[in-house]
Amino acid sequence: MLTESQLQGIYVPVVTPFLANEEIDFAAYERYLMNLLSHDIDGLVINGTTAEAPTVTWDEVAEIVRLTSKLLRDTGKQLPLVIGTGTNDTRSTIMRTEQAAQLGADAVLVVTPYYSRPSQAGILQHFERAASVGIPVIAYEVPARTGIRVEADTMRKILEIDGVIGLKDSSGDLRLIRQLMESGCSKPILCGEDAGFYEMLGSGAKGGILASANLRTSDFMDVYRAYQAGDTARAEATFQSLSPLIGLLFKESNPTPLKWMLARQGLINSDAVRLPMTGISEGLRARLCGFHE
Repeated sequence: MLTESQLQGIYVPVVTPFLANEEIDFAAYERYLMNLLSHDIDGLVINGTTAEAPTVTWDEVAEIVRLTSKLLRDTGKQLPLVIGTGTNDTRSTIMRTEQAAQLGADAVLVVTPYYSRPSQAGILQHFERAASVGIPVIAYEVPARTGIRVEADTMRKILEIDGVIGLKDSSGDLRLIRQLMESGCSKPILCGEDAGFYEMLGSGAKGGILASANLRTSDFMDVYRAYQAGDTARAEATFQSLSPLIGLLFKESNPTPLKWMLARQGLINSDAVRLPMTGISEGLRARLCGFHE
């Protein structure tokens, strides 16, 4: 199981490649994952936002996990495997968390309950129940998608729960990590807002769970490694070279631009997504095409 000290570096959230009929393209997934594993990444996240979790069934998640675990064994890679299990229903979250443990996950990623807009007390209890399963929990704060923001004091209490080993902060607001650091929080915080990665490292983040790191993976690794080594000039310069790509990848809903780029590079066969997601606009396609060339 994943420990607090191991929750650092660059974790890559995987995409879910689809065939034209919207079934999962497992052959493409294997090719895509083998490319990722050729880089010195620090961990993988399955069934997150980038994987289109809302439109992938749990049975499909289990198939992806089993294939991923097989490829890790076959390649001799010992990477932490994190599975997204959070929903807006605490009982469903507990059930998925239990199943993720049975599938061999090293930790689970539990998002703030969305849509129902619970109280801060309800959010705290949600994470307490998830952590009671016994597998390490990474809290996931992404107010732009959940419709509710976790207050800094509530997040501090969440991070004090036994079994919660850290936070993926996609708030896009540096005040959260700074307030947590000022309160004496010792658990690792990973950046989930790609455009703010360098700034969050400067505020104390231990790494990132970054969709953009599916592309130019080695450069993202270099940003992190250089920063950790104290070479902030190199880290900042490398990150600035990545900023135009990051900006384009988030011009429209993640992961549609990313999947288009992965398909263009031949890493997956198609940029297909499941409804209600749709493919990228012609305008963005032209900009990405020009960027890639």
